[in-house]
Amino acid sequence: MTSINCVSLLYPLSHLSVSHLSAFHLSVSHLSVSHLSLSYLSPLPVCLSTCLLLTCLPLTCLPLQVFDLRQCHRQMQQQAAAAQAAVATQAAAVVGAIPGPNSVGGIAPAVSEYHLSLSHLSELQQVIHRLPMPNLRDELHHSGWNACSSCFGDASKKRNRLILPSLISSRVYVIDVGTNPRAPQMHKMVEPVDLYWKCNLANPHTSHCLANGQIMISCLGDPAGNGKGGFILLDGETFEVVGNFEHPGESAPFGYDFWYQPRHNVMISTEWGAPKALADGFNPAHVKEGHYGSSLHVWDWTTHRKLQTIDLGEEGAVPLEVRFLHDPSATEGYVGCALQSTVFRFYKTPKGDWAAEKVIGIPSKKVEGWVLPEMPGLITDILISLDDRFLYFSNWLHGDIRQYDITDRRNPRLVGQVFLGGSIVSDGPVKVLEDPENQPQPPPRIIQGRRIYGAPQMLQLSLDGRRLYVTTSLYSAWDKQFYPDMVKAGSVMMQMDVNTVDGGLSLNENFLVDFGKEPDGPVLAHELRYPGGDCTSDIWI
Repeated sequence: MTSINCVSLLYPLSHLSVSHLSAFHLSVSHLSVSHLSLSYLSPLPVCLSTCLLLTCLPLTCLPLQVFDLRQCHRQMQQQAAAAQAAVATQAAAVVGAIPGPNSVGGIAPAVSEYHLSLSHLSELQQVIHRLPMPNLRDELHHSGWNACSSCFGDASKKRNRLILPSLISSRVYVIDVGTNPRAPQMHKMVEPVDLYWKCNLANPHTSHCLANGQIMISCLGDPAGNGKGGFILLDGETFEVVGNFEHPGESAPFGYDFWYQPRHNVMISTEWGAPKALADGFNPAHVKEGHYGSSLHVWDWTTHRKLQTIDLGEEGAVPLEVRFLHDPSATEGYVGCALQSTVFRFYKTPKGDWAAEKVIGIPSKKVEGWVLPEMPGLITDILISLDDRFLYFSNWLHGDIRQYDITDRRNPRLVGQVFLGGSIVSDGPVKVLEDPENQPQPPPRIIQGRRIYGAPQMLQLSLDGRRLYVTTSLYSAWDKQFYPDMVKAGSVMMQMDVNTVDGGLSLNENFLVDFGKEPDGPVLAHELRYPGGDCTSDIWI
């Protein structure tokens, strides 16, 4: 099967009310929707009529798709006699790959838009545009922007280019989402050779824009497939490779995600594994052989020097997504560690260095009928609400999303949980023999007659914190290994309603984007992105 990478645009509804952000005294653009308002810490205008971007990776094509969720939510709320109709319109982009009929296992990207018609539910969540990528075997994974809230004070900056690193091919696509947001177009391609020769890096992952106008992308390894945690810099106007962020000889053993906090002159980066170990799926022996990471790295944001390595130990093996609190004055944040299903809080000590402590642990379940005698939750994504009150994460193997109140930063409190598929569904081949949490095996999740294969993975939260969106694909090699039925059927996007007062999650049964219905074959959708900025894209200064 052929694989086409694409980005998808959606239009999720967002009532903007994040009062604590205004206390930072950096509010530049003030948004109001009816009686709901947000003082948003951004030098860029935040448009209520923007898109949510999502990366998709099934077997062939990754499109950029656009959804008008305002109308969708309005109709569903009217039909359910909900208290309010939707007020704001935003667009979301989804990045992924769509398998085609003549696929041979390659991944070629594409961009698609979804339209949500007000007239009938059957017309909602339909693709209205696709932008095919010109190459195979890219594996679009994460995405970022050419400009965001970090560009504070520069009115000339526009959030009009979507940066799409390709995890397998090491190619970087720059997509024009400004000229026609409902029909994104190719703007530029950065070829792998530029990363190889100019930076000695490969397998780009996380992209963030910088205050100086450049774009920084973390990388997992070197061109030979060995682990190497370095960072490439792109010119924000020409998108040419400028060079490395790190100094020679100071790269980390492994790379993955990063987040910076300019007020404290610090950047924290995480570790996944060596690309050559990741290529064919997960092998537990590779962990013992040292092909996976377990450390956080602390960098001087100004000098680019690596200052410190924090070893999280066995409990912190495979630290993936890292999130500082959104408050730009905060000196703490959280990182989700996949292998032992833990969340660590990292923080600045009174001495001025950095430390980390485990604050959440999801116990493994003793099972039979699975590849190992114990099954971890496998935390693969975490997210912090814009008001810094709630932390969310997905357990990709157990199949649940959890919501924690983090008002007490050192003692997160579980306030919401929902199962959406996973490897321990009650009618599946796996039997849970012992569960320290004493939870029954969840039934399979069926939405609108469609069984959900796979499990919750990438998360995105509406700006008001009331709607949590989730996709089910992690990484094509791991998808094929752990959820082959999802690869055949395609992944999905679901939406949770969030109780922002007391905490709590409930599935919206009326919302489903089925990426198995793409015309060229099933799609594996991955990351979601709000074009106007969101909980995981923007860093305030």
